[in-house]
Amino acid sequence: MSEPRIVVIDNHGQFTHLEGRALRDVGVDTEILDNDTDPAEIDADGLVLSGGPSMDRVGRCAEYLELDVPVLGICLGHQLIAEELGGRVESGDYGGYADVDVRIADEEDPLVGSLAPETRTWASHADEVVDPPEGFAVTADSDVCGVEAMSDAERDLYGVQWHPEVSHTERGQEVFENFVAICE
Repeated sequence: MSEPRIVVIDNHGQFTHLEGRALRDVGVDTEILDNDTDPAEIDADGLVLSGGPSMDRVGRCAEYLELDVPVLGICLGHQLIAEELGGRVESGDYGGYADVDVRIADEEDPLVGSLAPETRTWASHADEVVDPPEGFAVTADSDVCGVEAMSDAERDLYGVQWHPEVSHTERGQEVFENFVAICE
């Protein structure tokens, strides 16, 4: 079986190219597309909705959730999934980037279940998911945020508040490897 093709949707975040690089390092055919790309032009086995500066600049990302392929939302992408599907996002008590120790709440989760029970991550909590959408399980939390990661494995929709693509996050590459396995 050939490796899946994964498209990273660029929400104008500072780490988008690192997400593409992390996927290429797994050996995946990867392309970065602007978030205003027509959904009909996207040919992918999975999508990563990148982080970014503002929910006001997410282009057509809501439409991409209807493409019937696995989706991984990172930071802003995580929040977008929650908001578009009926969850709730609010300003966090802790802004800016910082190390955050997340607790994995579901060892069976296909995205984050293989990580250490407590994993050091690099995240911004200027905004955060406070209530996941219906059908989503909280798969990681922390002392900073109650929804550090969420999954709807039935619909193959996943989100993480942290940035697995940066070197400050422990086992971040494993998150991408797990997402590739979901897409295969």
